[in-house]
Amino acid sequence: MAKKECNFCGTKEQEENPFIAGNGAYVCSNCVTSAHKILFGDAEPIAESSNNETQTLLIPKEIHRMLNDYVIGQESAKKTLSVAVYNHYKRIFKNQQNNDTNIEKSNILLLGPTGSGKTLLAQTIAKFLDVPIAISDATNLTEAGYVGEDVENILTKLLQAAGDDVKKAEHGIIFIDEMDKIARMGENRSITRDVSGEGVQQALLKIIEGSVVNIPPKGGRKHPNQDFLQIDTKNILFICGGAFDGVEEIIQRRLGANQLGFGQTKRSSKDNEDVMHLIESDDLVQFGIIPELIGRLHVTATLEPITLEIMVKILTEPKNSVVKQYQKLFEIDNALLTFEESALKAIANKAIKRKTGARGLRSIMEEALLDIMYELPELSGYEIVMTEEVINEGMKPLYIKNSKTA
Repeated sequence: MAKKECNFCGTKEQEENPFIAGNGAYVCSNCVTSAHKILFGDAEPIAESSNNETQTLLIPKEIHRMLNDYVIGQESAKKTLSVAVYNHYKRIFKNQQNNDTNIEKSNILLLGPTGSGKTLLAQTIAKFLDVPIAISDATNLTEAGYVGEDVENILTKLLQAAGDDVKKAEHGIIFIDEMDKIARMGENRSITRDVSGEGVQQALLKIIEGSVVNIPPKGGRKHPNQDFLQIDTKNILFICGGAFDGVEEIIQRRLGANQLGFGQTKRSSKDNEDVMHLIESDDLVQFGIIPELIGRLHVTATLEPITLEIMVKILTEPKNSVVKQYQKLFEIDNALLTFEESALKAIANKAIKRKTGARGLRSIMEEALLDIMYELPELSGYEIVMTEEVINEGMKPLYIKNSKTA
């Protein structure tokens, strides 16, 4: 069979230049691209994926429900984040027809104790939206020219997460943790330059606000005569997180908690925790975040400290909870792993005492299950029952021959 020919340029059909057929005529892809440039200049055609993403854009309630499957508690933060993420992608995919009003993007600041779920929230949203995500620690970042990781390397991580697809990366999410650790130290400036504090904040301004950034294709430092990739950050959602320990005192001073005089009542430790949701931009400025950066983090969500009850739920209820993961590992070896309620509380208590939050649960489980997992291949057909004594005193668990696993 003779190969098809393009009715415009006469070229034969090839794998790298497919044809579009209609009414007995054929047009090759190269001619379609040329026609588009003639009609619309250098503007690129709207990608088909954009239409698909518009149709599958999740509404806030759907995002919130999905977060509930993986993040326990933090209802206020989940609601705030769901609305902010929906508005961000609605702005990208559903505002293309109305160009009269330019909707600026709203980046997000998450404040909460270590292990309260800031990173997990960002990871879960990226997973269900099917967008690439890059996670960086602000303490590892430095200004360009200093030893460390350039701020722009965050974009290289995002590009790698997108499989080197620039367009996909430009719709991704960047999560920067430990933002409180790069706060400037007071109003007095040192003569020497600030490598990892205010200088990093200044370097972040450009990419967070939205600009075209040149990055090395394989990461690393920039060099003269080097080829660069261009990434437009105007549609990248930036989520910054931090514990901001000590900002409560700044909020209390603003509220008049430390004023002298009659009628003043001393705040309890519980009151100290509750003031976090009253945080304002000026409090963050006093903490050491520069006003220009705060002005680019428009949405603020506060996460609560994790209580014992919530910690136990985190252990067991999420779809990928730590307990379910270890139970699956035991199931592979034809063994059944169960926990008494007192054992779960003991694990949660250890995590709270270590002040590691939910991220410390896995290491505690590893410590408790190490000797058991060493013998696990020989425990086929058994139910292993974890008790409080196993967690707190290192005693052996209960081994029960279980017909269900046999």
